[in-house]
Amino acid sequence: MSGPGERDVRDERAEREAAGPVRLLVVDDQDIVRAGFAALLGSQPDFDVVGSAADGAAAVRLCDALRPDVVLMDVRMPVLDGIEAARRITGRPGPAPRIIMLTTFDLDEHVYDALAAGASGFLLKDMAAERLFEAVRVVASGEALLAPTVTRRLIGEFVRMRPQAAAAGAALSALTPRETDTLRLVAEGLSNAEIAERLVVSAETVKTHVSRVLTKLGARDRAQVIVLAYEHGLVIPGRRPDAV
Repeated sequence: MSGPGERDVRDERAEREAAGPVRLLVVDDQDIVRAGFAALLGSQPDFDVVGSAADGAAAVRLCDALRPDVVLMDVRMPVLDGIEAARRITGRPGPAPRIIMLTTFDLDEHVYDALAAGASGFLLKDMAAERLFEAVRVVASGEALLAPTVTRRLIGEFVRMRPQAAAAGAALSALTPRETDTLRLVAEGLSNAEIAERLVVSAETVKTHVSRVLTKLGARDRAQVIVLAYEHGLVIPGRRPDAV
């Protein structure tokens, strides 16, 4: 006698089969990689590889023509990279395919850009075949997915904070020069006392500046304004900050 868990799995599989195979588009500038993914995916009865492309511009055109359900897209490509291609594909009116970004590097520096561009998943090219199949099925069903070491919490935090970040972009222009200086120093990790010493003001004045920055940017705490400062280029990772 089957348990409820086994019945749930069978029901999900039956629903997928009833909806027809998942239509897939494979996008990668390397012929062998593109052909390999297409062959692997084509081996599954619930997948239908409807096309492939060697760059992002071709991917945008094929999405219009073929209407795939899921696009597997390399991040780095000539003509038009995967990030911009994903942005154009998901930004058009009407239903858009779900996009899984592929990269060679774990925790790729473009993961945030990929998610901002509308990607639903982010995976490594050297994943096992079964992992690839499961990823496509998860994304096709409407879920979000990242490589195993990039947790779902990361997506949750990104999605939660991104609307604030977008709104804060315009709000940054409302900061006074001194508030902007304060924000940069907060983003460097300095305490109020250290900021006061750097700016040659009292700690109470710094506290007032920080409070105004939080209010103007709609941020909950210092952690959020640090994220906003990095996202909007006020602080560049790895660059030694100049003295204010």
